[in-house]
Amino acid sequence: MSTDFDRLGEPFRFDYESAVLRYDPEGLGDLGAELTAHDCERALVVCGETVGSTPAVMDPIRRGLDTHLTELFARTTPEKRLGTAIDAYRAFTESSADSIVAVGGGSSLDLAKVTAVLVASDASPAEIGAEFAETGSISVPESGLPPIVAVPTTLAGADLTQVAGLTADPATCPVESPVSGGISARGLMPAAVWYDPSLIATTPETVLAGSAMNGFDKGIETLYASTATPVTDATASRGLDLLQRGLLALGSADSETNSDEWVYQALTQGIMLVQYGISRPAVTTLSLIHAFGHGLTRTYPVQQGAAHGVVAPHVLRYLFDAVDGRRELLADALGVGDADDSAEAVVGAVKEVAGALSLPTRLRDVDGPEQSEFPAVARAILDDVFVRNAPNGLDPTQADIEAILEAAW
Repeated sequence: MSTDFDRLGEPFRFDYESAVLRYDPEGLGDLGAELTAHDCERALVVCGETVGSTPAVMDPIRRGLDTHLTELFARTTPEKRLGTAIDAYRAFTESSADSIVAVGGGSSLDLAKVTAVLVASDASPAEIGAEFAETGSISVPESGLPPIVAVPTTLAGADLTQVAGLTADPATCPVESPVSGGISARGLMPAAVWYDPSLIATTPETVLAGSAMNGFDKGIETLYASTATPVTDATASRGLDLLQRGLLALGSADSETNSDEWVYQALTQGIMLVQYGISRPAVTTLSLIHAFGHGLTRTYPVQQGAAHGVVAPHVLRYLFDAVDGRRELLADALGVGDADDSAEAVVGAVKEVAGALSLPTRLRDVDGPEQSEFPAVARAILDDVFVRNAPNGLDPTQADIEAILEAAW
């Protein structure tokens, strides 16, 4: 049976409360009005140091917020430290803010969510640190969370989600040893997400490339995941089409082509669409590729998008060797639906995108694990919660995961 019709007879439940989606290539002029629409008047802006010191980003943010801007907290880091969130929480309370505007990549968007939890929680930072150390997560209050408006500047796809990653280190917060984990709850979905292609264009292409592969793979996995729905099939397919064309143009040697306005407009709408509906209460469509990304980055400094670029073709080959993986649907979304071998055509299309972004193609070329560490990495991958969203019939083993890592080496 064609994968266009493979799930027509299956029941599904699509429980989803999206953020307000704002797309505006003209800028952020109504950003303050968006806050007012959510009954907010005083915003703490949360971002990283680089974004916070980049006029091309912060000037439009300041103009858009105008009197709604109460304080700038430009101290987020890729490590997503609980200690940083505690500092942001203190800045929030000291400035009498009632909302958070998160600007930047996934690190800043995740830290904003953790900060919101701290604001709403009755627990002290020490109690929260103890809970995180014991469970790898933090209890999310059912009420009192300040609204978050997310303004992404990368293509990682961390904005339309109900989850946030988090780490803790004894040097920066009240834990006795390093901890990694995350939080998840319906209330963590931002109140609004503002997509401005001109802000995406301010991010250096080398930085954008890694985040883009992470976001692109969200669309790939959303089509083959066991948790896919007809709604996410539609949005992911259109999003992949836009992302693929935009990313190939972005990586083009033709400077006129890769700087055209349509490129960033396609990328921005594409990343918005591949995220729509993928993060729902107790359900996500992230799957095996993201589990590999987590396993390769949790204890190694390799950037997640680079890890995705290396392993995605090998994961897909393994997947297609074992199950159908909705290969025809993927092939159609990636513009190779007329290929004789749809599985290999999908792998080729994914490799072409990674190549256009100049991402590494071998694990030995990134700052990741050595071959002797593959068994431990494979165990971490198999333990990742996203593995359970693998396609029906796919049951990866320790040996399977190690073989994929060896093939990627």
